[in-house]
Amino acid sequence: MITSIFEKTKPVNFIILLVFLFLFYWSVQFYLLDFALDDIEIVPSLGILSLLLFSVFIVDFVVKRNKLTRTNSFAILFFTLLFVVFPETLIDNKAIFTSFFLLLAMRRLLSIKSLKNIKLKIFDAGLWICISSIFYEWALLYLLLVFAAIFIYEPKNIRNWLVIISVGFCFFMILYGILVLLDKPSFIQNHYDFAIDYDAILPLKWWSSLKMSLFAIVNMGLAFSTFINLNKAGMGKVIVMRLIAFSFVIGLVVNVLVTSDNNNAVMITFFPSVVFIVNYLESIKKPKILELVLIASIVVPIIVFVTKL
Repeated sequence: MITSIFEKTKPVNFIILLVFLFLFYWSVQFYLLDFALDDIEIVPSLGILSLLLFSVFIVDFVVKRNKLTRTNSFAILFFTLLFVVFPETLIDNKAIFTSFFLLLAMRRLLSIKSLKNIKLKIFDAGLWICISSIFYEWALLYLLLVFAAIFIYEPKNIRNWLVIISVGFCFFMILYGILVLLDKPSFIQNHYDFAIDYDAILPLKWWSSLKMSLFAIVNMGLAFSTFINLNKAGMGKVIVMRLIAFSFVIGLVVNVLVTSDNNNAVMITFFPSVVFIVNYLESIKKPKILELVLIASIVVPIIVFVTKL
């Protein structure tokens, strides 16, 4: 039954998932965090929630436009379910903003494969990444993904590499101008200090987070399975999947660097994770097994969340 609903792209799928995410967001605020209505600023919260819901459409657009999966709604289903697995990420507004702008950057970055307007796409992707760094300074590491895309698609054109410099200059000038108007010019120096909490990244502490560790291990296994199944696919899709895998690795690194006792930044890894999950599901040939996997993927996270309430 679940397979029949989400194996095709239908407007009702968006309605179901958006309503669920809307209700789940407020459940986290009121029940998991035990906030009172007076503790929540309604207008800013609605703005952040709108950004979160719009992210679902961006994920669906990027997946469909770049043919990262088949024509189904599994991507937005699992993008929504990952919030149930990691409800704490909805507490961190910075994670929501960062993830949103990184999705916009990924949209432009993956479109470079068409080899049209490459410089414009590099500029857009770099600018979105720079904007995301306003919330998490370590998000600038995603610029490595831009360098990787240039190296793969058109490395001999020196102007492509110079675009990154122009992006940094434009972003700095605009940001500094805004900060001067707001009388907060010290923000750049204070925010972009790239301080590392070494106690937070010790292996023993990292592996003590069982859920995050399992998430990383499972996705690495799914990525390995995806690349094995892509042997018969065109080289173009293999390259795109390599970029997505690289973005997941960068996301894990950023998640470690910006967190200490929590994993709120894990949301920035949801998109590549979703791509790997759906590609694995599409490799399952038996409908009954696929149905059981989907049911378990929905029921188990919800049960775990309910037990926390």
